[in-house]
Amino acid sequence: MATYVIEPDDRWDLADLLRATEPGVEVRLSEQSRAAIARTSDWVEGLSTGTDLVYGVNTGFGALADVRVRAGDEHELQLRHILSHACGVGDASPPAVVRMMLLIKLLTFRTGQTGVSLAVADRLVDMLNHGVHPVVPERGTVGASGDLSPLAHLSLPLIGRGSVEYGGEVRDSADVLRELGWPSLRLTAKDGLALTNGTQYITSVAVVELGRIVALAETADLVAAMSLQAFSCADRFFHERYHRRSGNAWRRVVAESLREHTLDGNHASLPTAVPSMQDPYSFRCIPQVHGAAREHISFARSSILNEVDTVADNPLFFPDDEIALFGGNLHGESVAISADLLAIAVSELGSISERRTYQLLSGRRGLPDFLTADPGVNSGLMIVQYTSAALVNEMKTLCHPASVDSIPTCQLQEDHVSMGGTSVLKLRRIVDNLETVLAIEWLTACQAVDLREDLVLSARCRALHHAYREVVGHLAEDRVLSDDIVRTAGFIRDVVTRPVDRDLAGQGAL
Repeated sequence: MATYVIEPDDRWDLADLLRATEPGVEVRLSEQSRAAIARTSDWVEGLSTGTDLVYGVNTGFGALADVRVRAGDEHELQLRHILSHACGVGDASPPAVVRMMLLIKLLTFRTGQTGVSLAVADRLVDMLNHGVHPVVPERGTVGASGDLSPLAHLSLPLIGRGSVEYGGEVRDSADVLRELGWPSLRLTAKDGLALTNGTQYITSVAVVELGRIVALAETADLVAAMSLQAFSCADRFFHERYHRRSGNAWRRVVAESLREHTLDGNHASLPTAVPSMQDPYSFRCIPQVHGAAREHISFARSSILNEVDTVADNPLFFPDDEIALFGGNLHGESVAISADLLAIAVSELGSISERRTYQLLSGRRGLPDFLTADPGVNSGLMIVQYTSAALVNEMKTLCHPASVDSIPTCQLQEDHVSMGGTSVLKLRRIVDNLETVLAIEWLTACQAVDLREDLVLSARCRALHHAYREVVGHLAEDRVLSDDIVRTAGFIRDVVTRPVDRDLAGQGAL
């Protein structure tokens, strides 16, 4: 079993985050992290009964920050904070997101600056390692003040409330705690606020989607490589000398990717059955469009990983100097803007893919209309382009940035919010659509390849085409194509994407 140890100062990359949250992987806090957490928690516990007001420790929350709670109610304050903030609605977050929330929350706790108790941190470790996944509704966060509602739902099982997914079933958390022999926790002075403050929900969704996006960006190059061979394109537009002086490194990366997928042993240059002076932009500008998308994916990746490395809480405690500092690390603006930027980049990959599908169906370059050998009685692949167009239209519509909106909350105490929850959820929908749009392009390109009897595919594409035909057969006459699209998407996900999904920690994958 692989084990990841959480140290106070280690920086986690995308690969580590994704692998550490896979089922069966063990995560534990280092002794240094545990000591830091325990020391600060003990100090904060003393502050809770002192004469000084400390936000969220012996005061109310939000607009109630100036209200001192009654002596002796400090622990009840933390309990009621979680109960009152669990207001989420909508579908339950997928286990991958919940596991990422548990991990990133632990990364926030590891420095010992949040004031959370060691008992709470240890329980999150146990939940992650035993596959106890709190049911966290997807909707209800404005991405500032912390992801209050989703994180409150994440916290309910610690006190024996709410529901969890365990062993493939959704169950009452109190029953699962009894089964595992875990007592409900008595929250200490900062536990409730430390659990609900922070950007760990929107950051977790962004990280999970970022993993998919990085893989799909490379997959888009491979799908395009199949299409450009099927459309009888020249190789001039991705020639090494053409891109040698490009100021954009990602254009060169994409051009090299196209060369790897098309010029890998069968021929030193790309044969063209139907020579043309210039190919359409959707082919000729693949390095420019895919490269721009990957450039901005890379930027967003850095921003999101910076948020993972942030102690996203308020206040923060420094027991060595005996001070508590108040600030805004609970604001999710950087994640929200990054998710909105990713939405545009991913949508452009889908937009240009749909255009290549259209070109392959256009009856040009010696290919029959809609890629059917008997057009008229057969419509061939005519309508798959409609489906792709509908999905791309939705992607474009969802590109409106949620982060430019702000609806004030909490009696104007929280008068600017990020709306990062909307940003990351619409990003997921866009990524889902891209998977299908690329599947439709692949289905179309492989049909075109079948109809070019003299075409010699590159070795890589020929092997994948052969494997694909074991899953989805050639379209000789009209049939229901919905199942073909679903099976193609599965093939893309399981056979095409995973082999090209290089080490996510390296620059080869962005």
